[in-house]
Amino acid sequence: MIKHFIYCRKSTEEEERQILSIEAQLAELRDFAKQNNLFIVKEFTESKTAKEPGRPIFNEMLGEIEKGNASGILAWNPDRLARNSIDGGRIIYLVDTGKITSLKFPTFWFEATPQGKFMLSVAFGQAKYYTDNLRENILRGIRQKIRRGELSAKAPLGYFNEPRLRTIEPDNKTFNKVKEVLRVFATGNYTLSQIRDKMFSLGLVGPKSGKKMSLSSIEHILKNPFYYGHFLYRGELHQGSHKPMITKKLFDQIQQALKDNGKPRKKPKVKDFPFLGFAKCGECGYAITAEKQVKKSGLEFVYYHCTYKSKTQKCSQRSFLREEKFAKQIKEQCQKVSLPDVWRDRFLNKLKEWENENRQTSDLFAQNLKKKVEELKTKISRLTDAYLEGTFELAEFQQKKNALTSEKKTLEEKLSDFERKGNHWLELTRNWILEANQAKNLALQENFSEMKNFLKKIGLNRQISQQKLSIDFKNPFDLLANVPAEARGEAPSEATNSIWWTIVDSNH
Repeated sequence: MIKHFIYCRKSTEEEERQILSIEAQLAELRDFAKQNNLFIVKEFTESKTAKEPGRPIFNEMLGEIEKGNASGILAWNPDRLARNSIDGGRIIYLVDTGKITSLKFPTFWFEATPQGKFMLSVAFGQAKYYTDNLRENILRGIRQKIRRGELSAKAPLGYFNEPRLRTIEPDNKTFNKVKEVLRVFATGNYTLSQIRDKMFSLGLVGPKSGKKMSLSSIEHILKNPFYYGHFLYRGELHQGSHKPMITKKLFDQIQQALKDNGKPRKKPKVKDFPFLGFAKCGECGYAITAEKQVKKSGLEFVYYHCTYKSKTQKCSQRSFLREEKFAKQIKEQCQKVSLPDVWRDRFLNKLKEWENENRQTSDLFAQNLKKKVEELKTKISRLTDAYLEGTFELAEFQQKKNALTSEKKTLEEKLSDFERKGNHWLELTRNWILEANQAKNLALQENFSEMKNFLKKIGLNRQISQQKLSIDFKNPFDLLANVPAEARGEAPSEATNSIWWTIVDSNH
């Protein structure tokens, strides 16, 4: 009597949802074996697609047949055995060599004759054609969704897959939480571990484990262009139709923060030393520390000096800067960038004139941005045509297209910001005038805490060398700091007009 193996397979993929379950297949095949007096020696079952070779249970069964432990197979249909040419060819080869002498199917007739083997090969071919054709139909549907700006995949954290419309929509429970996480990481004050803790505190956890997400998952979220309105499909960047969570500008800041390894900025311990952390040593570049000294008279004084932590060079800055002198120099630096009231009024009046003069210029600027966006769209279209004609390889095409798409998004956001804000530089200039005028009031009030914060905001390379404080001011405060002392009077003169207007022009 011929020994038979029962083989049942069920795929979880969409095209096989209508196929009988493994339990149902087993029940049908056992009844079929009993009705036809088939001798069953073993049952093999697995849940795996047959579109590609490499099914472990299927290979194990064929291995048993090659050893001679059985010479027959009972399956529901030939497509349960193979949907690819390799596995189908193996079955037919085992029939040719006599290893398989019986193939039984409740839905298909087979005998080991030339006609039977031909019909079996046709059945395997039909199964492969069905799979290939279905795959092409699915890919065509995916390509159409991509043209509409829809990502055909699982929604990222902060969004959900809308089952009725088959779109991706913001998740009201997590959208704002993820947005907050992206915003704070862009500041550069968080490492990946710290941002993971923050996500956990907000209830953003692994979907299956319910625990903290892995660092690789968090990094994937931070690098996902879906959050600014684009998405990647097979390495190619596409513009999405979903609601963006953040701007492209903020996304670029996140990438820079990732590049910098998300190192947090260490906040200095203030203690009783108000100017600690304000400046560094001008010779070795290390931090300035502070200490209290009690004189013989019983009076206490605070001194600032280098920490001398450099291991590569010996710092010669041995002189200590007393806190009172430090405060005086901070006041002098603040006075350097202060703006008298009379000049504040003159500048604000001038700004009103400029607002009227620059309306036409703004329109031209917006038109130029729109023109550049259209040019990039044309380049992307021509690049795609060139790729379809075989001019570029896939990797080169994706690299060039992604760069152009990213540049187009940046310009579109720039245009949107400009249309929303208009002549924003005028507002920046107005803020600068008021800040510079406020510096004068801070110096008069001797508000050292605010003066320190103000100088940290507008100054770089704050250093102490030989008990002298030096600051490199940002533009346009650097121009203001270089104005001669005689030009700072309350009574303006024509000789100083050009200096002041150069400062205001720099904001433009």
